[in-house]
Amino acid sequence: MPPQDETTRSSYQHFVNLTAAYSRVRAFTEQLCEPLEIEDYVLQTAVEASPPKWHLAHVSWFFETFLLRPFLPGYQAFNPAYAHLFNSYYEQTEAGFWPRPERGLLSRPTVAEVYDYRRHVDEAMMRLLNACPPEHEATVRARIEIGLNHEQQHQELLITDIKYNLAYNPLRPAYRADLPATPQREPAPLTFSRFEGGLHWFGAEGDGFAYDNESPRHQRFLEPFQLADRLVTNAEYQAFVDAGGYRDPALWLSDGWAQIQSQGWQAPLYWEQLDGQWHETTLAGRRPLNPAEPVCHVSYFEADAYARWAGRRLPSEFEWEHAAAGRPVSGQFADAGRFHPQPAAGGEPLEQLFGDCWEWTASAYLPYPRYRAVDGALGEYNGKFMSGQMVLRGGSCATSASHARATYRNFFYPHERWQFKGIRLAEDIA
Repeated sequence: MPPQDETTRSSYQHFVNLTAAYSRVRAFTEQLCEPLEIEDYVLQTAVEASPPKWHLAHVSWFFETFLLRPFLPGYQAFNPAYAHLFNSYYEQTEAGFWPRPERGLLSRPTVAEVYDYRRHVDEAMMRLLNACPPEHEATVRARIEIGLNHEQQHQELLITDIKYNLAYNPLRPAYRADLPATPQREPAPLTFSRFEGGLHWFGAEGDGFAYDNESPRHQRFLEPFQLADRLVTNAEYQAFVDAGGYRDPALWLSDGWAQIQSQGWQAPLYWEQLDGQWHETTLAGRRPLNPAEPVCHVSYFEADAYARWAGRRLPSEFEWEHAAAGRPVSGQFADAGRFHPQPAAGGEPLEQLFGDCWEWTASAYLPYPRYRAVDGALGEYNGKFMSGQMVLRGGSCATSASHARATYRNFFYPHERWQFKGIRLAEDIA
C-alpha cells in the first residue's frame, strides 16, 4: 500500500518509476544480444571493441560496485573475482581491473555464468529498490539513474562493437539479415540555417538527468554562423574520395595525414569496392552504398578534411547546442531497431540533429568553467578523460531516444571510427 504523507508518497513513486526503468533498460541489453551466436560473445577484434560478454557483465558490475555493496545490507557477491575482471577503468576501487586489450582472451566465466550474474544482480537490485534505507534514498536514486544511463551507453557500444567484430570477418556475416534496407535515391539538396550569434547559455539545467560534464551552466559568445540543414551524405563524401581527398596532404591535419599513411585509409570504415562499385558493411551484412544516406564511421580527421575540401568547417559544440536548444529530441534512434542511419527527408531546417549519426564538432573535450568532478571512484566517469579527445553531439541510430538531449557531450579520440559518427557542416557569416 502506498504511503499517505506527501513527501514519503513522492519518494515511493520515484522508486516505482526507477524500478520500471531498471527492468526496461536491463531487458533491452539482453534483447540486443538475442541474435548472437555463442561464439560471438567472446570476440574482441580491436582494443576499443569489447566482447559482448564483457559488456553484459560490466554493467552488472557497475550496479554491484556502486549500489549493492555499499547500500544493501548483507549483500553477497556472485563471485568476488568479478570485481577485478569486469571493472573497466576505475582506479579508486580496491580490486583494480583486467587490461582492456585482453578482455577477449577470457573464455571463462562462460556466457551462461554471466547471465546468471546478471540475474543475481537484478534480484539484489529489486531488494534494494523495495527496501532502501531512508538515510540513503537520495544517493541511491542518483546512482541508479547514473547506472541506467551507463547501461544505455553500453547498449550503444554493444551495437557498434558487434558490428565491428562481425565486419572483421571476410564472410561479412549479418547480425540480423532481416534489417530493412533504405531504397536507393538521390540526396536532398544541401541548405543552411542562419544564426545571428551573441551571448547565450550552455549546459544542463532543470531536474532531468545529465552527466557532470554537462555542467555548470554558463554563458559564451558566438559569432554569427550558418549550420547545414542535414548531415553530409555518402554521395557527397564519395565525391571527396573520387577527387583524391585521401591523397592530398593539404587537406589534412598533421596527425590525420600520419594516420591515413600508417593505416592505409582510402575511404570511411566499412566501405569497400566490388566490381567498381562502392559497398558498405552494415549490421545486415554487405550492401550497395546508398548515396542519400549520411556518411558514417568517419574519424574527426576525415570530417575535418572533408569540411576543408568543401570550403566550409565543422561547427563548435556550442554552435551545435545553440541550434539544437529547445528543439524536440526526435530522430532515428536504436528504439527503431534499424541500427543504420537514414536519409534526410529534405526541405526542413536542421534535420537529423538527433539520431542517425553522432556529429563531430571542432571542440576539444574540456571542462566547463567551474567544473569539479565528484569525489571517489564515480568522479572518474568523465572528468579524467578531458584530454586529447573531441566532442560529438546528437546521438546516433545506436543510441536510445531516452538517452539523448541537446546538452549531451559525447567524446572520442580523433582517429576513432567504429562508432556511428557523421558530419554536419558549418560556415561563418561575414
